[in-house]
Amino acid sequence: MSSPKILLIRHARIILPNGEVMIGDVLTRDRQIVEVAPEISQPALATEIDAQGLTLLPGVIDPQVHFREPGLEHKEDLFTASCACAKGGVTSFLEMPNTRPLTTTQQALDDKLERASNKCLVNYGFFIGATAENLPDLLLAKPTPGIKIFMGSMHGQLLVDGETALEGIFAKGDRLIAVHAEDQARINQRRQEFANIHDPAVHSQIQDNQAALLASQLALKLSKKYQRRLHILHLSTAEEAELLRQDKPSWVTAEVTPQHLLLNTSAYEQIGTLAQMNPPLRSPHDNEVLWQALRDGVIDFIATDHAPHTLEEKAQEYPNTPSGMPGVETSLALMLTAAMEGKCTVAQVVNWMSKAVAVAYGIPNKGAIAPGYDADLVLVDLNTYRPVRREELLTKCGWSPFEGWNLTGWAVTTIVGGEIVYDKGQVNTQVRGQALTFL
Repeated sequence: MSSPKILLIRHARIILPNGEVMIGDVLTRDRQIVEVAPEISQPALATEIDAQGLTLLPGVIDPQVHFREPGLEHKEDLFTASCACAKGGVTSFLEMPNTRPLTTTQQALDDKLERASNKCLVNYGFFIGATAENLPDLLLAKPTPGIKIFMGSMHGQLLVDGETALEGIFAKGDRLIAVHAEDQARINQRRQEFANIHDPAVHSQIQDNQAALLASQLALKLSKKYQRRLHILHLSTAEEAELLRQDKPSWVTAEVTPQHLLLNTSAYEQIGTLAQMNPPLRSPHDNEVLWQALRDGVIDFIATDHAPHTLEEKAQEYPNTPSGMPGVETSLALMLTAAMEGKCTVAQVVNWMSKAVAVAYGIPNKGAIAPGYDADLVLVDLNTYRPVRREELLTKCGWSPFEGWNLTGWAVTTIVGGEIVYDKGQVNTQVRGQALTFL
């Protein structure tokens, strides 16, 4: 019988579950936190981390990523993406179904879980994708955090944009439905209106605020009709935030990405197609309204929508360029930098990036630093600023829309299941995460 893995983190500035701060120690044994106290005597065989001057947070749970495996591994794969997660303080992720083949069957879900068990340094879960025909799989596939519906910005089987087909999914079962809310009919119409324009900034006009609002209104209507658990992915507009502020049933949640909080349409002038994503970047006014909705609890948590493409793909002429940008390495530092600037508190960042995600998706024992919780932790340095450098990124695509931004709160040490997976620039590629469970 192997001896237990014991880790003692000393002298950390610990963010407690109630949001208060305590200077103290955390003891983990195997995969669990067993003690949190001002001072803990060192047990035999313990590995000790001196966290003097560092802040200890629950590991980030990123609830929307596209890690491209299987089928699109030239952009990213589960190993490279999970290395990037470890560097960014992300200890768990929920991945989307638009891979090749699509994750629309139990067989495809099982294949991803098997791949992840062999390759992923952090914990993992995978959505099942809705088509107009795969209702039995949507009801029965497991383990999964929920059903992903692309209401727009998609082609092929995963596009489910007709109200009749959507209603058929909402009407049966009780599994969480997560929607990419953009109205495909409006997008198609506006593509014709703006045809032959190659400035990527037109992307935000084609897939405009109204396209997002129409789809969110429809999803909300169907959710209310069937009292069906609904999650609105990457909310991007002031209009949608106001919709939810006025009418948000208790079973509805929403998320926002750092890029929709911190970037806007001015980014096209600086970084061109690297700023292109779905739903698109919006105006500075949208930024401000989204921030307020997040602080007020109208928006529940943060996701990155990490969706990498190669620089070669992004270098094509619009509209032939793919939409999406990487994010798992920078999301925590971006949000903690915002906290240092007074936009929010560190405790709010913990809630938005860990606790609230665990609650929304029913992930047990995640998102807090307390005995009995999983030992998924990140030590960050809130005293040092460093720029985002392309050459330091671990994502396979090798770029970031935030290149050059000077950020604080970078991960110093990331711990998954009581094991150090990242420490001071070095990734321990021997660590493996576990499949998440969903209550």
